[in-house]
Amino acid sequence: MRNSLIKSLWLLLIVISFNVSGCGPSTTTESQEFDGDRAFKDLEYQVNLGPRVIGSNAHEQVRDWIIQKNEESGWTVEIQTANFNGQEIYNIIARREMDQNLPWVIIGAHYDSRMFADRDPVLANQSKPVPGANDGASGVSVLLELARILPTNLGANVWLVYFDAEDNGKLPGGEWIIGSRAFVESLEEKPDAVVIVDMIGDSDLNIFYEKYSDQNLSQEIWRTAARLGYEEQFIMFPRHRLIDDHLPFIQAGIQAVDIIDFDYLYWHTVSDTIDKVSADSLKVVGDVLLAWVMERYGFSP
Repeated sequence: MRNSLIKSLWLLLIVISFNVSGCGPSTTTESQEFDGDRAFKDLEYQVNLGPRVIGSNAHEQVRDWIIQKNEESGWTVEIQTANFNGQEIYNIIARREMDQNLPWVIIGAHYDSRMFADRDPVLANQSKPVPGANDGASGVSVLLELARILPTNLGANVWLVYFDAEDNGKLPGGEWIIGSRAFVESLEEKPDAVVIVDMIGDSDLNIFYEKYSDQNLSQEIWRTAARLGYEEQFIMFPRHRLIDDHLPFIQAGIQAVDIIDFDYLYWHTVSDTIDKVSADSLKVVGDVLLAWVMERYGFSP
């Protein structure tokens, strides 16, 4: 009860801050609170397309859909292409008009799903693709909801980046984090902060500090979670050291954090399905990201 009350009060303060402006009409988007149910519908849509394996029809369909949804929310969308082993990959970059006087933050997730369920306990399933409800669709769903609700007059330049080709490491002809590597290699300037969300829809959500991540930024985000009453989901203890889309940024000297629940029983199995994830978990992560952005950057002058 106490945690629920703290969360409600904190979110109320955020909503109030969204509605206060110095003069003239507000330039925020139509919603001011992260809608976990709406994000969950986005997750369901992705999974119902089928596995979003690179080169598949579902991969192309989800890419077009992500572009459409971001444009509907008022973002400018660019596509970055790269080639890996003869296969075209596509990073999707949603941004608003850049103000060079403001800091630059990237929030990212991968949208592809794994080609083979090689960790499935049933041998016959290991040649099947992963449905990717949590590993792929959950992060995209959080970004799409943020695209709807982030104020247009933030005190930062926010990019929402949907990375391709994250999830085929240790498979024949595959590799990890290809899309994010290509993205970082193309950067002419460095963003001030990067936050990656991956596998954050688990119904039993437990997000520990990831050990490669920038610890100062991690602590900042986890403290925001605690203020919202989410300390049971965001656990202030290091647990895993992971190859994920934050790693190319870290290696380039950019402050980056991986928000990931790696204690997910259905990782890289055919059981990574809709029934294993929840709207509540999406809302927890969405609430934290929204509050952190507002606390750190506020509104532009």
